[in-house]
Amino acid sequence: MRLWATAHAVDDFYQGLIPAAIPYFVLERHYSYVAASGLALAATMGSAVPQLLIGALADKHRMPWMAPLGVALAGVGAGLAGVAGPYAAVWTLLLFSGLGVAMFHPPAGRDARRAAGNSAGAMSHFAAGGSVGFFLAPALATPALNAWGVGATAIFIPPAVLMGFVLWRHHGRVAAGARSSLATAGKDRWGMFSVLTAVEVVRSTIFIGIDTFVALYWIRHLGASPGLGGTALTLVLVGGVAGTLLGGRLGDRIGMVRTVQIGNVLLVPALFGMLACGNAIAALPLVFLVGVVTNIPFAVLIKLGQDYLPARPGTAAGVTLGLAVSAGGLFMPVLGWIADHHGPEGALYTLALIPFAAIALSLLLREPEQR
Repeated sequence: MRLWATAHAVDDFYQGLIPAAIPYFVLERHYSYVAASGLALAATMGSAVPQLLIGALADKHRMPWMAPLGVALAGVGAGLAGVAGPYAAVWTLLLFSGLGVAMFHPPAGRDARRAAGNSAGAMSHFAAGGSVGFFLAPALATPALNAWGVGATAIFIPPAVLMGFVLWRHHGRVAAGARSSLATAGKDRWGMFSVLTAVEVVRSTIFIGIDTFVALYWIRHLGASPGLGGTALTLVLVGGVAGTLLGGRLGDRIGMVRTVQIGNVLLVPALFGMLACGNAIAALPLVFLVGVVTNIPFAVLIKLGQDYLPARPGTAAGVTLGLAVSAGGLFMPVLGWIADHHGPEGALYTLALIPFAAIALSLLLREPEQR
């Protein structure tokens, strides 16, 4: 679990690097909010569209090269995007970075579940690895971007290449004993899995939207410096780590479906409470709280998805870790249009209304059958 949590952290670092860099594309290259949202859309398309195919392949074949190549491609694409000149080149590199993320998640989620067994708490460590990566991206990238500009993304390429090499060596050591399928006995519940996927798509719209616009909200609406805007984004992601681990413990104690429902309900007061505070410093604890409650259902939804599809763990991981989580980025151009006309605060107020859809959908979920 330590290896897979670390690999997940490195892979998702590059997903977090993109929203951390977007304000600098706006400030240095004078991209509009719609153009900036298009960058988030590029990474989303790359990571979301191939997930079902990759997940299905992961259920049939081990493909030991897939996760190492994926994490390396995610880092190289995101790192080179900052030094690329034309908008089309930046967009294409972020598309390839997203494809790398898509290649990593299904096989990694399958193998991490093998290590975690039936514990939501253990699976939360793997999920929290991704949240740590999201957190480290603005924490490490913001000082570099402030000092050297958006081209500083290139200095973050080596960790991806190194992690890809480590994973490749790990697969070589365990290949002889890991050829058996992870699939278990049980009936696939596609109806419940479809509802769960819809919940995740709604939640990912909120998650990606907050990551994309919270720093700009601090800078443009609250009058904060770019450094303080990066701090706000960092606090969202730190809260995400805490929320992911908390959600895993709650899932083992009170049930997975109830944990998802509680997380969705708490999102509403958390978001409106942050937006009601007009002070850039005083709102920092509130944005941390938003990060916590946003991620409470994260690890639980990953495990719940694999419990709904016991015979297809790779497909379930591809959807819950990749497709559904990334699909929210498809709505970013709409939020970008709202931000162009009403500012970043308009986009965040729109996001504050979306949890009601997640609440309604999560009421349809049921606990999986015990096997």
